[in-house]
Amino acid sequence: MSIDTSGSPSRLSIPADKQTTTGVDIPDLRGFVFALFFVFGGITSLNDVIIPKLKDLFTLSYAQAMLVQSAFFAAYFLISLPASVMVRRTGYMRTAAIGVATMATGCLLFIPASESGMFGVFLLALFVLAAGITIVQVVANPLISLLGKPQTAHSRLTFAQAFNSLGTTIFPYVGSILILGSLATVVPGSLSGEALDAYRTQESQVVVRAYLGLAAALAILAVVIWLRRHRLVETPAQETNLFQSFTLLRHRRFGLGALCIFVYVGAEVAIGSLLVNYLMQASTMGLEEQAAGKHVALYWGGALAGRFIGAYFLRQVSPGKLLAAVASGSILLILIAINSSGAVSGWALLAIGLCNSIMFPTIFSLACEGLGERAAEGSGIICVAIVGGAIVPPLTGYIADLAGLRLALLLPALCYAMILVYGIYARRPASGSH
Repeated sequence: MSIDTSGSPSRLSIPADKQTTTGVDIPDLRGFVFALFFVFGGITSLNDVIIPKLKDLFTLSYAQAMLVQSAFFAAYFLISLPASVMVRRTGYMRTAAIGVATMATGCLLFIPASESGMFGVFLLALFVLAAGITIVQVVANPLISLLGKPQTAHSRLTFAQAFNSLGTTIFPYVGSILILGSLATVVPGSLSGEALDAYRTQESQVVVRAYLGLAAALAILAVVIWLRRHRLVETPAQETNLFQSFTLLRHRRFGLGALCIFVYVGAEVAIGSLLVNYLMQASTMGLEEQAAGKHVALYWGGALAGRFIGAYFLRQVSPGKLLAAVASGSILLILIAINSSGAVSGWALLAIGLCNSIMFPTIFSLACEGLGERAAEGSGIICVAIVGGAIVPPLTGYIADLAGLRLALLLPALCYAMILVYGIYARRPASGSH
């Protein structure tokens, strides 16, 4: 028997003992999706570690270093909608396998990037890696919403995002040891020609080794997913025009939600990307590079703790009201960081991770309330909006080059102010289907 799961990009044929009247109940599959959240979250957070490494290696300005995030998050803009079409045609499991294999390919591209000694080739490798992550995320977000009761979708997606945060907590700490562990004894600016190329190739090997290990793990994961692709028996859904999804933006609740995803991802990524350099400043904590990199794990660890806590509170409090509260907290912490010095300034910025915790899943589910059978299209548009991570960080870096890191934080504060307004606007349930 086929069940038309609301919002599913394809129809799922579920064994009778797994059917419910409110959703699809396959607990082990939920665990599998949680694992996907862990992997793509962890790899994304590694950007915060390689940005200071590449900044020093290629003597980049803050704005130039932030191009790492531009290359990475541009994939969401270019790949999200094609990925949603892929899900509709090939199903969840096959698309997930393709996405993980693409991630492994991106990791392998760090080898030619290192050998070339060119910053642009690193950006290409990051784009391919992010393309795979985008495909996986387009699968994971709607799928975890469907695997259970619709009434607890907010809580379930937040719980899944907690595994995403577990990855973003662990990976930067380990990455700091592997990538930022060796201190360079040569100043790149003092070299030129072949000597500079050789130096960059040698120093970038620590990055290559880290990503080669990831490539091996991802290749194994892709094979496992492919072998389990029959766990869900899927048939293609009705074809839709690729750009028809954008008509959803006419609906105010969804359109504003997509905008908030744009500014949220931009603010979160901008702060995370600047953390190492911010904590190294004498006016804050004055940490060494590796120690500052390990502190990035605390930023993402705050999001981890907050998501487990938030999964509970979202069952008790209006999601919109809770979203407005944590957005207010983020703005307050940024103002404290800007107007203080020493450890207080550093810890205030790190604590924003706790406020970030529920923002993405809550904005996502608030925006998609009432979409019904168009939920898959909504997921594609939301993933396109993640391109905010490609735009807000370079703008923040540009402000940092002109006015310093502290004043640059005002741009993320403005982003959180927009989320605060949306939380107040969406505090009541959607009145009906879009």
